[in-house]
Amino acid sequence: MSRFHARLASLSAIILFALGLSGCGINAIPRQDEQVKAAWSQVLNEYQRRTDLIPNLVNTVKGYAHQEQTVLTEVIQARAKATQTQINLPADVLSNPQAFQQFEQSQSNLGNALGRLLVVSERYPDLKSNENFLALQSQLEGTENRIAVARRDYIDAVQAYNTMLRTIPYRWTAAMFYPDAKVKQTFTISEQAQQAPKVQF
Repeated sequence: MSRFHARLASLSAIILFALGLSGCGINAIPRQDEQVKAAWSQVLNEYQRRTDLIPNLVNTVKGYAHQEQTVLTEVIQARAKATQTQINLPADVLSNPQAFQQFEQSQSNLGNALGRLLVVSERYPDLKSNENFLALQSQLEGTENRIAVARRDYIDAVQAYNTMLRTIPYRWTAAMFYPDAKVKQTFTISEQAQQAPKVQF
């Protein structure tokens, strides 16, 4: 009978320990970390979508605005740099301030170059009425909106994760079970600075 009680006490202790661990956020931290990673993947997807639209947009504008070579070159170079930065992202980009800032800056530069390209298009009535250009401009505007949403979702996920790592009891849980858990980086350049200016037709 005493063995039975000892086993029951051991089982009860294990159950209480497991409940205590779940209550102190042992699963909440990796769950939140996965949400941050998923949100980051969506940000990358939307930026890639924008990058994929650029060659067609540049070629369409080039057909009507040969003399705007400087602006077209800026867009092409900004796209190349943004693509290269995205390809070479280190695995720890979300907790690496320098790498994150470099990625953010390259995307901002690309957005600014696209903005200049769209402003230039205002000078060319034939281009502004071209169906292909209108479709690309509409897709680009929709992509910019999706980028803004993806960035906001990522910022929200990072805020929740970073708050978790800095508050008790999660802070203790992270120290005991996830010592490699680091605060994640978030965007510092405003969404408005990232967005290409809207061109009204």
